[in-house]
Amino acid sequence: MAKVILDVRELTTKYITRYNEDVYAVDHVSLKVEEGKSLGIAGESGCGKSTLALSLMGYYFAPLHYTSGEIIIDGQNISKLDPDTIRKTILGKEIAYIPQAAMNALNPTRKIINFIEDVIQAHDEIMSKKDIYDLARKSFEILGLSEDVLQKYPVELSGGMKQRTVIAISVILFPKVLIADEPSSALDVTSQKMVIKMLRSLMEKGLIKSMIFITHELPLLKNVTDDIMVMYAGQIIEKGTANEVVFDPIHPYAKGLMGSIIVPEKGLRDVELTAIPGVPPNLKNPPPGCRFAERCKYCRPECRVLSVLPHEIAGDRAYRCIIPEKELREIYAKEAVEQHA
Repeated sequence: MAKVILDVRELTTKYITRYNEDVYAVDHVSLKVEEGKSLGIAGESGCGKSTLALSLMGYYFAPLHYTSGEIIIDGQNISKLDPDTIRKTILGKEIAYIPQAAMNALNPTRKIINFIEDVIQAHDEIMSKKDIYDLARKSFEILGLSEDVLQKYPVELSGGMKQRTVIAISVILFPKVLIADEPSSALDVTSQKMVIKMLRSLMEKGLIKSMIFITHELPLLKNVTDDIMVMYAGQIIEKGTANEVVFDPIHPYAKGLMGSIIVPEKGLRDVELTAIPGVPPNLKNPPPGCRFAERCKYCRPECRVLSVLPHEIAGDRAYRCIIPEKELREIYAKEAVEQHA
């Protein structure tokens, strides 16, 4: 069995609004990522994906607050470490994060090498600029980036090149876990392909040990990650291998998510597009039963009142729904026959 690099147990975090209201954007989330493996997290906007990514860093600042649970990176529990310890010993070295629209966060008046100097000197104050430059040059070379990029300003780089540069900066200290939050969004298809290829090569070349890739495009994860989790309203509602979740989703939300996206891939291109009605629940006051109940066409009276726990099925597959797997599959099979009738 492969070594577990990241082990998250019942993690719960919340936002506290200016009116002192609690918004539980991450609610009892558990996950494991093994060495050499990648995990995809998918879901619509507002489901808690980015909050989960921030929470996994163990570095909280208002209005986000830690509530409970454990985050264990390579055997070390970072859940209750003080912020200064997290910043100096964990961020960038144990776990690194590429936020959404990261390429737009680069200060246009500074050269790329200056950003790298800032990252390294935050962890190693005595390292000389020459050594930093040599390390950056070698890292960029491994990732297929020209040394010339180090002396350029962000405004001199294309969108795709800026994103690849941000990725290179993020892994400059060879973190064990890399969290990439929608790194391919806002890029053209060619640039997306280059960014994804670069991310996959990080583990192949030993720069990182495992990766979490976050996106709202569920089919994209099949080509990037080994396993997939689907998130809805702060909870994980399905998990499985990439092929299982993309080609054979069980939970009605995961099924609806796949059915609402145009996918040219064989086996999915003929699926009739459908929209998921309604909107996610307000997490200031989440419903007592299934959080997807109001939008689910298979909803039953008990769905709105009974607490729903994940059902473990074959292997590491699981889904959060009170309807048995066999019954759901029969419903889906019937619908497929009617669709092609």
